[in-house]
Amino acid sequence: MKKILSLISFSLISIILFAQNNRETYIIKFKDKGQSHAYSVSNPSAYLSDRAIERRLMQQIPLDESDLPVNPDYINEIRNTGAGVFYTSKWLNIAIAYVENEQQLNSIRSLSYVKNVRYSNLIEENAEKQSFKQFFNREKFEKVDNSKYPAFKSLGLNYGPSVNQAQMLKIDQLHNQGYTGNGITIAVIDAGFNSVNTMVVFDSLFANNKILGTRDFVQPGNNVYNGNLSSHGTKVLSTMGGNLPGQIIGTAPHASYYLFRTEDTSAEYLMEEYYWVQAAEYADSLGIDLLNTSLGYTRFDNPLEDHTYMDMDGNTTPITIGADMAAKKGMLVINSAGNEGNNPWKYISAPADGDSVLAIGAVDDIGQYAYFSSVGPTADGRIKPDVAAQGLSAIVAKLPSGIEAGSGTSFSSPIMSGAAACLWQANPTYNNMEILNAIRQSGNKASNPDNLTGWGIPDFVIANSLLVGNITKVLADNTIKSYPNPFSDYIISEFYTHANAQTEVRLLNSMGMLIKTSKPATLAQGINRIKFEDLGLLPNGIYFIQVANGGKSFTRKVVK
Repeated sequence: MKKILSLISFSLISIILFAQNNRETYIIKFKDKGQSHAYSVSNPSAYLSDRAIERRLMQQIPLDESDLPVNPDYINEIRNTGAGVFYTSKWLNIAIAYVENEQQLNSIRSLSYVKNVRYSNLIEENAEKQSFKQFFNREKFEKVDNSKYPAFKSLGLNYGPSVNQAQMLKIDQLHNQGYTGNGITIAVIDAGFNSVNTMVVFDSLFANNKILGTRDFVQPGNNVYNGNLSSHGTKVLSTMGGNLPGQIIGTAPHASYYLFRTEDTSAEYLMEEYYWVQAAEYADSLGIDLLNTSLGYTRFDNPLEDHTYMDMDGNTTPITIGADMAAKKGMLVINSAGNEGNNPWKYISAPADGDSVLAIGAVDDIGQYAYFSSVGPTADGRIKPDVAAQGLSAIVAKLPSGIEAGSGTSFSSPIMSGAAACLWQANPTYNNMEILNAIRQSGNKASNPDNLTGWGIPDFVIANSLLVGNITKVLADNTIKSYPNPFSDYIISEFYTHANAQTEVRLLNSMGMLIKTSKPATLAQGINRIKFEDLGLLPNGIYFIQVANGGKSFTRKVVK
């Protein structure tokens, strides 16, 4: 097993290094994305799915250079030096490559678009070393005492022993209203999903085509369900997507899921953070709504790679930079706070320190702070974690069948993620940060947050009412109609406005380019109508009607 150290500059004597090992690893940072014949901001469909483009339009997120893949011409030129590029990140705008000699290294440094090249100390893993995995080694699993949990049914859902973790958030009441995550896509980024494809608890996900894809970023092409891999992701998934009546019902049993492996349980090394960023970029390109990660990083097998508490400032570690970028692209990023609360480190881990990351602490079954849950503040003084859910004796799936009680923020995070998916399903016109803020403001400590459980335990009935209470947005959402849909020569849009509100109605194509616009001088309060004509020559495809009024903007998809 090899490791990457990205924080050491090239200050050692190259000749000695090359003599000791005939290839070394370097992180190559680029100045820009340059001019690529393959990719441009004006043609996002070349690197983003329709769903990803739609998310940007719905949330008013402009395309920029960070959306572009690393320039393939840059990669080809680096490979032409003889170096072996094995990793790229468009958000970090880097490549990681094996370099065999100083001549190759100098050739790379001389390229005009290369900003800097950092030695990354890729070394052989000591096979005899016992790696310590901060999240996994401190988690505990116990037998469930079923006598403590009377049968409980809600709208046909028999939660069994998992009822407490659902009722604590009042997510069962959103389930009662039919909000069970349907239409929301969640990427579960974890260490492995051992036997997910054969366990009864996940039968309904497969029967209803709710597992949309898998990918292993540690060992590309590997089967994430492999029995030799960790079952950590299996247990995490069960708290969201599990559906085993009388034993466990996840908080989002009808959401859709992608399963990504970025964690290598055989070692703890910094490259895992880069794998995570790559997975988040892929999730963005697919148009995924929500990321759940029950992982975190502070210290590594190689002490030279270790983060310090001062690195927990929201801007330093590769994974936190990537997590905040994922949020910038419109995804709701939810992450375990960590299991260091009763250890010398005690603080949250990366990427829970991100300012746009919803970091989840753990409480016990009566809502009291769980002793192991990592605490705040961040190094720059922000309150963390953000909120908390049951993480002590949470009900999770057990291999090969049945359930057990698991303790760790690894489980409070996905319990919260599933609940957030239901909230977003109920309020689809809101963006990721509005959903995040509603969750925080519904917490039982919202008036006085602290660094143990943040804004506290959210009440998702309250969170839903906070969003529904925004009457301007609700009226606009409920009264935007575009017809005929599909359209041919014309399309009419009806929408709600307030009196004298400045209003603009736009017709956009699938790449976000403006086709037509209308800016009526005055509109009466209530329902108004705009008609776009002479559309017969437009190519068939997906378009968007966008109404901006009263400081708000709303988008609806239409088809020609």
